[in-house]
Amino acid sequence: MPTDPAGPPGGTEPPGRRRRRFGRTLTVRAVGVSCAVALVSVFVTAVVAVPLAARSAERQARSALTAQARLAAEALRPRIDRGRTADEERIVRQLRNQGINAYLIRAGRADRPGLPTEVVDRVAAGRNFSGRRQLSGQPTMIEGRWLPGGNGVVLARPVTTGLLEEIVGWLWLPLLAGLAAGVVAGALLARRLARPISNAATAAARLRAGDRAVRVPVEPPEEAADLAYALNDLAAALAQSEGRQREFLLSVSHELRTPLTAIRGYAEALADGVVGPDGGQRAGQIMLTEAEHLDRLVSDLLSLARLEAADFALEPVPVDLGRLGGDAAQTWSARCAALGVVMRAEIPEVPTWVHTDPGRIRQVIDGLLENALRVVPPGATIVLAVRPPGPGEPGGGVLEVRDGGPGLADDDLAVAFERGALRQRYQGVRKVGSGLGLALAAGLVRRLGGRISAGHAPEGGARFTVWLPADGTVTYRTG
Repeated sequence: MPTDPAGPPGGTEPPGRRRRRFGRTLTVRAVGVSCAVALVSVFVTAVVAVPLAARSAERQARSALTAQARLAAEALRPRIDRGRTADEERIVRQLRNQGINAYLIRAGRADRPGLPTEVVDRVAAGRNFSGRRQLSGQPTMIEGRWLPGGNGVVLARPVTTGLLEEIVGWLWLPLLAGLAAGVVAGALLARRLARPISNAATAAARLRAGDRAVRVPVEPPEEAADLAYALNDLAAALAQSEGRQREFLLSVSHELRTPLTAIRGYAEALADGVVGPDGGQRAGQIMLTEAEHLDRLVSDLLSLARLEAADFALEPVPVDLGRLGGDAAQTWSARCAALGVVMRAEIPEVPTWVHTDPGRIRQVIDGLLENALRVVPPGATIVLAVRPPGPGEPGGGVLEVRDGGPGLADDDLAVAFERGALRQRYQGVRKVGSGLGLALAAGLVRRLGGRISAGHAPEGGARFTVWLPADGTVTYRTG
């Protein structure tokens, strides 16, 4: 079956390889907009300027005709009673050469027909005339000046025709200039604006391909600079996230391998008959312990994976936080005593009611206590405390787990609940876990509408504080 060489079958294009269509690029659109602006500017200028120019030309022509009528009246005043003289003929001829028709009125009558009667009567009556009338079917400017004895001079000049057409004919030059300027300005503007966008698109494609070292040059305008900053921050965040993810996977792999190695070793020993009857029970106990460790680790992984999912089960009910903490303290006291660690519970005598999921909060308590027990040396103390909120704190209940271990540095407090962050910092320095427990505890608390924070304990180690709401008005996150 033949295929279209221009693209894959079905007309679809692979991501990142879209063909540019003429007319949809930024350059073409910027040039089009610039040309449109130039055309609109020329048109608006013409609409405003052409009538103004026409009126100005007409005013100038009328002023000139008025001045010539006054001069002609002064020149003909002493001669008009003598009949047509050579001076009159010369003046009339000069005016005709300028496109002006001259009419002489003697004793109330024009020397030739064509003038409106009202103009002749007005000038013969001793009044000047200035106006616009139709002569021979053409609009004409008329200026009449009276002279003594019912005489006068009337000058008539046709209104200039074709002025608008002439002005419009002049517009082609600025129109072409505007179009050329629009094309040049649009091309330069589009090139200037498209370069940061093209750089960003190229960087995004490289990011998608896995190149986390790519950076976009920051250049104006501010919107393009913001885009460059955002892509650069995204690249840095992706690089950091993937680095932590690799470290997290390495940590989890190590945590999984340790119990599996122990289980496999004892299983092989049992299969080969190396372990005698007396050691079988111990081998089974060790395998069971490691299997429980493995099961707990897998459960944490599954809980973390499902924590943000919509199907993550939450069953919040009214819970006495003091009673829940007391039950947890009894359970963990024996385990702490076996390792030489002092377990102390600080539980108030009156109930501390919160609205939460008791199973999930017990999971949080167990995770925090296990984290503390891992780092606390023999003879040190672990404190599980429950108290009501202090002054200035919202209603609800507060749960604290404090220990006398090595504690956390100030820089550790900001990343204490990030997956694998503390493990990456302290691996090889002191005993660390998989880095999942604190992340899971923080996720559960936030999901239940509470808050969790890390700090320094008066016992010398770390302190983890959990606040939980007192009623069901808090909106629990469901996805």
